[in-house]
Amino acid sequence: MPAMRLFVRYKSGDIKPPRIRHRGLPRTAEQQARAAGYQLVAGVDEAGRGALAGPVVAAAIILPPNRRVAHIVDSKCLNAAQREYLFGELLSQALACAVGIVSANQIDTLNIRRASLEAMRRAVAYLRPAPDFVLIDGNDTVSLQLPQRTVVDGDARCYCIAAASIIAKVYRDRLMDYLAQLYPHYGFESHRGYGTPAHLQALHEHSPCFVHRRTFRPVALTDQEILKLEFTES
Repeated sequence: MPAMRLFVRYKSGDIKPPRIRHRGLPRTAEQQARAAGYQLVAGVDEAGRGALAGPVVAAAIILPPNRRVAHIVDSKCLNAAQREYLFGELLSQALACAVGIVSANQIDTLNIRRASLEAMRRAVAYLRPAPDFVLIDGNDTVSLQLPQRTVVDGDARCYCIAAASIIAKVYRDRLMDYLAQLYPHYGFESHRGYGTPAHLQALHEHSPCFVHRRTFRPVALTDQEILKLEFTES
């Protein structure tokens, strides 16, 4: 599946609704921003920060104030089928939605904190229409000339940030499925680049590939072991 087709606009009802027990998060933060005069309020979150391979992906989304997508909670509280369904529902309702991607190589250059913020900055910058207020998961604002508010644990507390977490997670999972086809030895389709025992075993057997984050300790240690082996053999 070509990377350019990973992120398509769905029609509501394309996927059969799975059973979801979660009632959904409140819109308190969005309502406060709108009460202060802001109309286009975006939620922003990232996925893949702790992975050993693949990019960090951020999503930004603006949802309409007069309609609500049910069951929106932190993506980590949902299974894959629930996330896929809500991904389509969110895209069908969104006034604007965009993703920002920072590659493994750029993560190694910037460090993961700065790379995550850059992915969020890109996602917000790509939104059309542009937001006039941004709600961001975590402690750090992004480098944009826009009014912003950070929300610690925002993906578990804020409706639009949780929505962004679902978009970012599904998009990144699909991207890792695509990378699994390019690098089939690592099992990216199952662990999405995170440090599972199977992934660590594959690292030792096949050495890191182009999409591994070389500055992350398990990958760096594997590189060191390879260098030691080459030095010993020489």
